[in-house]
Amino acid sequence: MSLAELRGQMLRRKPIGLVEDEDTPPDERLSKHLGLWQLTAIGVGGIIGAGIFALAGSVAHKTTGPAVLISFLIAGVASACAALCYAEFAGMVPKAGSAYTYGYVSLGELAGWFIGWDLLLEYVAVAAVVAIGVSGYFGFLLDQIGVHLPAWMLGAMGTGDGHVIDVFAVLFCLGTAWLLSRGIRSVGRFEIVAVGIKVALVLLIVGLGVFHINSANYHPYFPFGTGAVWTGAATVFFAVFGYDAMSTAAEESIEAKKQLPKAIIYSLSIAMVLYVLATLVLTGMQKYTDIDPTGGFSHAFKAVGMDGVANIIAVGAIVGIITVVLTFMLGVTRVWYAMSRDGLLPEWFAKTHPKRKVPTRVTWIVGIGSAALAGLLNINTVAELTNIGILMAFIVVSVAVIVLRYTRPEEPREFRLPLMPVVPVIGIGFSLYLIWSLPWQTWVRFAVWLVVGLIVYFGYSRRHSRLEGAAPATA
Repeated sequence: MSLAELRGQMLRRKPIGLVEDEDTPPDERLSKHLGLWQLTAIGVGGIIGAGIFALAGSVAHKTTGPAVLISFLIAGVASACAALCYAEFAGMVPKAGSAYTYGYVSLGELAGWFIGWDLLLEYVAVAAVVAIGVSGYFGFLLDQIGVHLPAWMLGAMGTGDGHVIDVFAVLFCLGTAWLLSRGIRSVGRFEIVAVGIKVALVLLIVGLGVFHINSANYHPYFPFGTGAVWTGAATVFFAVFGYDAMSTAAEESIEAKKQLPKAIIYSLSIAMVLYVLATLVLTGMQKYTDIDPTGGFSHAFKAVGMDGVANIIAVGAIVGIITVVLTFMLGVTRVWYAMSRDGLLPEWFAKTHPKRKVPTRVTWIVGIGSAALAGLLNINTVAELTNIGILMAFIVVSVAVIVLRYTRPEEPREFRLPLMPVVPVIGIGFSLYLIWSLPWQTWVRFAVWLVVGLIVYFGYSRRHSRLEGAAPATA
């Protein structure tokens, strides 16, 4: 193959209207059951969870102190810029795959592959880190009722004396895979109920916790220095981007072009208000040095003598955090499904259940993979691993929306992001800075994964792509 032909393969773009329902084989189709509020619930379900109930306490305790609030705001600004880019794309390309599909139609096959392969790892890792957060609250709850389990099953090695594997995190991942395999209608119903419980729980935390704030706990506000808030923002970033996983369910949405952009904006707005209020309460109730890094709010309320509330929080946190695991497992299975349907991965993975119309094969593979990560790694290591990939996805989507706005201005758009190209450029800048703030070990892990991905692409994907032999898309 000549260099020109290879370049043509890498840059060929998927036409926006190429994969319509009528062109998809019956055994690869997804069913449509999700409306606006179900989509919004999935988005909120993906954003609000371990960020409040587990990671906020961990980052405040080890990285930022009370300034964890600033970390969330920085991450929120970057995420908001990207969210507007996702909203414009969602109104143009209501297809499964989210950032993978957006990159494929605008920047070409290699860019789409790059971000799709990236998201396969990142979404699985997000599901794992959230499951670890669920496990921390479950362990707290068992202690409260006098059930003391062997140390070996309470956490991954290095997270405590005698810890070997986080059994609860493993079980949560496998249980979520089972729920996803039941069908998208069941997922939508569960999300509506669970997210309602979760939002009510956060409001309860804020409403009761505000009476136990001690302003002295806010001093010093930057105990680790002002630069630490950027590292904190890079670490908590995964907690403010659940809407992108929600957008992978585009083909299972009713009136996706109209509803997805609204759901993206609604879900991030609701989540950021709750994050600000919750972090203010957490760091005001306890000195950052005393905040428990896994069950922050439960321990904070127990410390002020409200054991009953602490137990309610533990139960509610378990329900609430499970929705995050569910959202990101949903996301990774739909990205994998879309890549397989496009031929970039074996089409065997794109087969759906004959009755439930969900990709059950990849669902169980993802469940087992996330269970392995959750059972064997600590929460900060997995969180850092997730964020570099998601930040890369945000950069690709932000670049792609600029490219399509100027190369294909005639394409109908249900939503047009304001201040083009200022908003996406701000999102790119924030994302690059946050990536730079991550530890070098995270870069190494990410680079290894991408090298493996390039081997797969050049060894398999480019030759099996459904665009192989087709006329390339033009701007």
